[in-house]
Amino acid sequence: MSHQSYELKAEARERVGKGSARAIRRNGMIPAVIYGEKEAPVSITLPHKEVTMKIFGGGFLTTIATIDVDGKKIQVLPKDYQLDPVRDVPLHVDFLRIGKGTVVTVNVPVHFTNEEAAPGIKRGGVLNIVRHEVEFSCPAIAIPEFIEVDLTGSDIGDSIHISAVKLPEGVVPTISDRDFTIATIAAPAGLKSEGAEAAAEEEEEGEGEE
Repeated sequence: MSHQSYELKAEARERVGKGSARAIRRNGMIPAVIYGEKEAPVSITLPHKEVTMKIFGGGFLTTIATIDVDGKKIQVLPKDYQLDPVRDVPLHVDFLRIGKGTVVTVNVPVHFTNEEAAPGIKRGGVLNIVRHEVEFSCPAIAIPEFIEVDLTGSDIGDSIHISAVKLPEGVVPTISDRDFTIATIAAPAGLKSEGAEAAAEEEEEGEGEE
């Protein structure tokens, strides 16, 4: 999991709509909804300060939380949130109810290791990151904090594809029709690498087909 699970206390709300939401925000709360698992959606309010800290603390959309709604505890995964375009403060949050066997789609960050063991980088090559994060389908209770790309042995002109990455059990890329590129080792400035250029062009063409 990306971050340690946490708990938020919430209150159920009966009134919905723009007027009600504005009143909730004036009282230092954030309107939210819990849905999924073939149960009726539950409209709630959450403390503004705690939710804001979680959103901007990182890993919000990949960390399971427990919401205590008037004494009833519900396991959820944040799915989306809306920010005020001017003040950049949370306006609304959507939570997906988590049950046994729930599978979710999430974006997972990519971390690169062993740059010092990559001959291409030692010779002045540049790591060109094509994807800073990758979308995966995985069990809600087993979302990886990140995927790790080992650059050991990578040379100028090399491309690192998703097939070269060891993924945890049950974690599957949502792009399944091709072995997409995550990064390339580009030639130093002034030196053209046909292999790197070809890989970049191949990935751009693939992106256009999605």
